[in-house]
Amino acid sequence: MVGRASAVLTWRGAAFVALSVVLGVYYAVSESLTNFTVWWEVVILAFLVIPAVFSLVYLALPVWRAPNLLAAGLAVGVLAAGLEYFGFDVPANFAKLAAVTLLALYFLSYFETAAWVMAVALIIPWVDAYSVWRGPTKHIITHQRELFTTFSFAFPVPGEQNTAQLGLPDILFFALFLAASVRFRLRPGWTWVALTASFGLTIVLTVAFDVVGLPALPLLSLGFLAANVDLIWLALRRREWGFSRSA
Repeated sequence: MVGRASAVLTWRGAAFVALSVVLGVYYAVSESLTNFTVWWEVVILAFLVIPAVFSLVYLALPVWRAPNLLAAGLAVGVLAAGLEYFGFDVPANFAKLAAVTLLALYFLSYFETAAWVMAVALIIPWVDAYSVWRGPTKHIITHQRELFTTFSFAFPVPGEQNTAQLGLPDILFFALFLAASVRFRLRPGWTWVALTASFGLTIVLTVAFDVVGLPALPLLSLGFLAANVDLIWLALRRREWGFSRSA
């Protein structure tokens, strides 16, 4: 068992490094690539760039058991701020991804059951929708674009200086839901597919309706629930049955 676990970690580590190199090259040369029509750009982002970026989170999932996640997340966050201040945008971008992922894994330790995660998935879409359409996020996107850029992760559009952006809270909940699927023995693979597809679909809808931005958490939460709600429900039923038997 130890040898098998070591082999899995070695495979994950090698894949993480290789994918990081590929993404680094893409981010470095994206502006010099061929400029595509808008819908081809959407396809490239939704089916290539976004899945590649969030594959890094998937490959890093074993870290959820590590100690000192809060300290590590805060330290990497400080590093991200420093890199961005000195103009190292690409390293800062991925440092933000790492910091938010580490913090999400830390927060996961406070969730005792998958039902708690499901409750969060049912609540946050309403909060996010209000914030984007009528609340502080709308104000920031409309009047303080630079602030939104600071607290977001960028996905470069090939052949352009423009980027698609996801807020850091969206990434935090992505990592939280994905790690929860591992901790509570749900469906990590299908969860990753559903969560990643939800971000791609959000971009599709944003372009289709020609709006400045749409809330990403409603579809993200729906993706988590679609992949796992039956298992969470069964776990709840078994727990209730166990209590009734013991009584």
